[in-house]
Amino acid sequence: MRLFGRKKAALVGLDISSTAVKLLELGRAGERYRVEAYAVAPLPPNAVVEKSIADVEAVGRAIAQAVKRSGTKARHAAVAVAGSAVITKVITMPASLSESELEQQIRVEADQYIPYPMEEVALDFQVLGPSEKRSDSVDVLLAASRSENVDVRVAAVELGGLTAKVVDVEAFAMESAFSLLGPQLPEGGVGKTVAVADVGATMTTLHVFHDFKIIYTREQVFGGKQLTEEIQRRYGLSYEEAGLAKRQGGLPDNYVPEVLEPFKEAMAQQISRSLQFFFSSSQYNNVDHLVLAGGCASIAGVDELMADKLGIPTSIANPFADMGLSSKVKAHALSNDAPALMIACGLALRNFD
Repeated sequence: MRLFGRKKAALVGLDISSTAVKLLELGRAGERYRVEAYAVAPLPPNAVVEKSIADVEAVGRAIAQAVKRSGTKARHAAVAVAGSAVITKVITMPASLSESELEQQIRVEADQYIPYPMEEVALDFQVLGPSEKRSDSVDVLLAASRSENVDVRVAAVELGGLTAKVVDVEAFAMESAFSLLGPQLPEGGVGKTVAVADVGATMTTLHVFHDFKIIYTREQVFGGKQLTEEIQRRYGLSYEEAGLAKRQGGLPDNYVPEVLEPFKEAMAQQISRSLQFFFSSSQYNNVDHLVLAGGCASIAGVDELMADKLGIPTSIANPFADMGLSSKVKAHALSNDAPALMIACGLALRNFD
């Protein structure tokens, strides 16, 4: 299994999050990308816990459902493991080595960077280019994850009727999708430091980019599930009813001031805290722009609140702003789901490697 796989047939991006499976297929129409198919299928509670698959059959069923709903004909998929489950390291290697010599040498070297027995590890590498330190060397990105993290995703994809051709890393998929946001950023994002706060159901991941290259990632446990649980508690609903009410509305008048606004404030605090961690561990002390991604980015007015509380210009991620849509994709639904589809989009872009 290659972490940076090669593609041949059409490929869908498949983002397995804690509450849903998100499937996306991209094609090309001339110079532009086109959304060919997409679907979101819900997962039962605790099928995925903090980015680890706990119930592989339930995830497989949700994948099959997403495939059916989307109408995709593709049978190959790209999936991702969480950044926290992957060890990445840039190492320097002699430029004179052939690919097979490089592979052998990396296996020898990898042992000192990876705290697990090598037979329990899925390992891959990518040559980044000439090393700045030494003229006769190349920089190589090494990525390793415990085999079980990879195997359980591959098994779920197969149960869903697809074949996993690529197992990527969420941070790399986010970097690919982020490359599409240039037109939405100040001065096209060139030379800028931009934070992407991906606030999902249970996890918030802060990625910071400088000049479109990822320079920092941090995960913390916080997400929309807290809002759903508060609705459930406050209004005596089941968890499913609370989730539905959150999306479709129809809650009592006190919902916005007493439940939703405090949640948005808490979200601002979490993002502010993550940014402080970034500033204290890097040479940066500010970011030029904040992009909100993940399901919680769809909460009305959350971008204005962040800009106001954090003093950073803020926008909502939409990687599809400059794409065409196939006739089977509903524009309104896609635009609602767009912020939550960043990782699926980055994975779908592997179709063009």
